[in-house]
Amino acid sequence: MIDSVSLLPPVSAMMCESGLEPKKQFGQNFLFDLNLTGRIARSVPDITSVPVVEVGPGPGGLTRAILLAGAPRLVAVEKDKTTAPILSQIVDASNGRLSVVYGDALHTNFSDFGFSEYAICANLPYNVGTELLIGWLQKIAGGEPIKSLTLMFQREVAQRITAHPGDEHYGRLAVLTSLICDSKILFDVPNTAFVPRPRVQSAVVQIIPNPEKIKRIKNLDKIEKITAKLFGQRRKMIRGIISDVDWSAYGLTGTERAENLTPETFALLANNLL
Repeated sequence: MIDSVSLLPPVSAMMCESGLEPKKQFGQNFLFDLNLTGRIARSVPDITSVPVVEVGPGPGGLTRAILLAGAPRLVAVEKDKTTAPILSQIVDASNGRLSVVYGDALHTNFSDFGFSEYAICANLPYNVGTELLIGWLQKIAGGEPIKSLTLMFQREVAQRITAHPGDEHYGRLAVLTSLICDSKILFDVPNTAFVPRPRVQSAVVQIIPNPEKIKRIKNLDKIEKITAKLFGQRRKMIRGIISDVDWSAYGLTGTERAENLTPETFALLANNLL
């Protein structure tokens, strides 16, 4: 089963044969380094027992690594149909474990795949990575059975996801993520590992939904709105952004800025002010 995947030609050779090239409009930067793709795949918790959904497989470098790591089922969601000649060969070698769904992940309902629970693992396209993450966080808050997310972002985005109050990277991504999940940066990925080489460095982030935290959050949409409002003017005091509020009722003076507020404070404000 696994040997059939390992016997496939190198990704670069398959790309040459099919004439596939990275497309800027899809934010594609392909990862060929087998050590890195293997390390990402093996970082998925319970990889040998949980189905995995991959977004943006491209020519299938990470796809192969997920299969080789022992994933029992893998659904790859790909917007670029020109990858079909390569991905179809991986499907044929996967012994029924791999399915490819061609469509926009932003508008794909992963619950339609029929998994009782699943993990997400992806080298996310730079141009939609943040939007995808916020959508998944909303799904998690709504009860979607996502067991873990192991995702590659630009390093700056990774820092924004894992930041704490007072950090320079602290913002709405950190607030929304930390209110329902536990997150950490697993390791950095140099830009030299990609084709084409991006200007920025990347990092792999792992996000694990926390059931106890999820129980306490009633409306992530409201929290997203108030984080957008306050961080949209992050240099201003909060009393200058939202008026006619008795800030002392929330243990605040109103002179704080968004970066000083804990995620729990944002949740409290969202529930009472919106």
